Amino acid sequence: MSREAPRGLFIKTPAPQIVEILALEKPDFAVIDAEHGPFDRGMLDLMMLAGRAAQLPLLVRVADAQSSSICGALDLGAAGIMVPHVASVEMARAVVASARYKGGKRGYSSAPRHANYGSGSMRDVIDAADDVLVLVQIEHPDAALEAKAILELEGVDGIVIGRADLAVALGESDASSPAVEAIVTSIFQAVADSEKIKGVVVSSEAEHRYFSDMGANWYIMGSDQSLLRKAARQLMADSL
Repeated sequence: MSREAPRGLFIKTPAPQIVEILALEKPDFAVIDAEHGPFDRGMLDLMMLAGRAAQLPLLVRVADAQSSSICGALDLGAAGIMVPHVASVEMARAVVASARYKGGKRGYSSAPRHANYGSGSMRDVIDAADDVLVLVQIEHPDAALEAKAILELEGVDGIVIGRADLAVALGESDASSPAVEAIVTSIFQAVADSEKIKGVVVSSEAEHRYFSDMGANWYIMGSDQSLLRKAARQLMADSL
């Protein structure tokens, strides 16, 4: 990856051309949002194909923590998964088991894209597959209390803090409210000594600097939708 602290963005639009266009600006990665975006397995397959063609690593935020969701995304060739609403160490351990062959429970097939359609040896496929990123989202105050233990779990490559869902869980309507910020601060303090991924979604360079000072080292800088809205807003303002 090109930067010391990788930057990427969400892709929420089910169109492989989006992958190609964004890849021209060389983000470090992109995350296909299959939790909130309209991505079925067929469309995810096309997005992964575009990612490989454009040499843009694509992770998938899966819809849930079910083994079928995790294995399905990885079989298609995702560079990693992001699992929402991981609320405990036990849940994180189950996620890791679903995503890993070695020491895990991931079902094996030599047929999918990740296995190069049966052209490689089983050993090589297993070794390569276990290099994928396994990220879990901390999105509830209960999960925040276990953030350090979750991040320390073997097989978890990082956490991504979900401020919006934290706000909802707290009965707030602002992801930057003092209550949310207090929990986010406590999470970063708890995991300060870890060298693993400590990710956050930000909407501006000011937020990027703010969370960098708190200890974040991996950033989702908005989405294809937010970029399009920003450009359209600027275009309309310039034409007044």
